[in-house]
Amino acid sequence: MIDELTVQLRRDEDEVLHEYKDSLGYSTIGVGRLIDKRKGGGITREESAYLLRNDIEKVRRQLQERAPWTAALSEPRLGVLLNMAFQMGIDGLMAFENTLVMIEQREWEKAAKAMLQSKWAGQTPERARRLAEQMRTDAWQ
Repeated sequence: MIDELTVQLRRDEDEVLHEYKDSLGYSTIGVGRLIDKRKGGGITREESAYLLRNDIEKVRRQLQERAPWTAALSEPRLGVLLNMAFQMGIDGLMAFENTLVMIEQREWEKAAKAMLQSKWAGQTPERARRLAEQMRTDAWQ
């Protein structure tokens, strides 16, 4: 029954892979999934965790493609780069050319200092401080 109902609902509701307004003007996604808070819509914590895991893996693949050398980093230091790419997108992270060279050369102090001197650090200072410390110390913050 689930398979047949899925086919019907995809046909009748359509499947839209971004937020859209339904016929009543409410935010919806996927196959008629109401996400509009005004009508009690949203997702569960489990669904959010599922999406987050997928997003992290997507960023990890992008980073591996653009900077294969990052595979040799420790988990905490790789985590810094994944966190930054998650926030700014892979292109945003790749714009940190000098910092990335320092990281590749294992110049942790210099890399952390460069991170803290960036425009990004001015925009999100607490996050930047934590991630620079994680890069410097190789310990999760």
